Amino acid sequence: MTDSKKHLGFETRAIREGTMRSSFGEHSEALYLSSSFVFDDAEEAARRFQNIEPGMVYSRFTNPSVQMFEQRLASLEEAEDCVATASGMSAILAVCLGLLKSGDEIVTTGSLFGATIQLFDNFMVKFGLSIKYVDLTKPEEWQAAIGPATKLFYLETPSNPLTQLGDLQAIGAIARNAGVITVVDNCFCTPAIQQPLRFPIDLVLHSATKYIDGQGRVLGGAVAGPKALVDHVRAVVRTCGPSMSAFNAWVLHRSMETLALRMKAHSESALALATWLEQHPSVSRVFYPGLPSHPQHALAMRQQSSGGAIVSFELKANDEVQAQERAFQLVNAVNIFSRTGNLGDTRSIITHPASTTHGRISEEARARAGIRQSLIRLAVGLENIEDLKADLSQGL
Repeated sequence: MTDSKKHLGFETRAIREGTMRSSFGEHSEALYLSSSFVFDDAEEAARRFQNIEPGMVYSRFTNPSVQMFEQRLASLEEAEDCVATASGMSAILAVCLGLLKSGDEIVTTGSLFGATIQLFDNFMVKFGLSIKYVDLTKPEEWQAAIGPATKLFYLETPSNPLTQLGDLQAIGAIARNAGVITVVDNCFCTPAIQQPLRFPIDLVLHSATKYIDGQGRVLGGAVAGPKALVDHVRAVVRTCGPSMSAFNAWVLHRSMETLALRMKAHSESALALATWLEQHPSVSRVFYPGLPSHPQHALAMRQQSSGGAIVSFELKANDEVQAQERAFQLVNAVNIFSRTGNLGDTRSIITHPASTTHGRISEEARARAGIRQSLIRLAVGLENIEDLKADLSQGL
């Protein structure tokens, strides 16, 4: 975040931070579609390649459009630095490759996105990393899990899809005392609702594909935090190439201009829908941090400004077979909700996690994450709330 804009409000920085203008003086930020950049002379080229002089070199690791996105997101997360990646999953991979080595241990939780569990269990272990799972909601388990090899705490809060919360203050303090790096996936909340770096957290990570974009158009990821740590992640992006494209960066950079407005509207509709679902006779339980009935509602209101846009709920059923039948009937019955595995869109989305986003992980991992056949996840969009209730009602 540039010093000159630190005093400005979130909404202002979301529009004004990370702006570069060419000699043409364009008002709307330009899109720089170039694979490489030219130098005035051989000496300048040498300085750029050796990082002696700042400037553009090659779009795998330096591009004006990408840099504008990085600067704007860093400002919103109140981070010293930010590096963009091709997707949220590549951001997680770059963190692991940049900060860990064979023999190190990651402490994490079963309350994770299915692909993240697969990355840890199926791929990171091939490189000699060990993975230890604890309960996201119990700081004492994070404390007890620390051993000589523990180097990284990784958590989502709220979690996907049950909206469990990790106590950022408590877990961060435990990690700091042990010299362990903390990484928080802030995808569900975005910096408009939650800023993990205000707590004793080291790095914040995003699938910018979700609410940072907000319209389901492009893929992107990012890691923000202290420059000393981000530099290790950036080195992986530069050498291994999971880079964000200039076009995607340009789209995401502009999307952040409306982030505060969108997240406020998403959250208001999500709370209204969660409140309605909680009273529905076909629903056994609703998971939403903004509800007073959520077991961690008080914590949510301490570290978030609202409940966010994700509402999950379980359907009443006698067994897992009937639960899947009823879940599929509901998913098939809706006309407004989109049937897709994504989230973070202006369009509301309905997902059956057990057969889609968490369908490829083991039954043991699903049980650890609390993913049952009766579970439905909603990513509440920006449509009329009464239309969304009516759409779900005819399906329920």
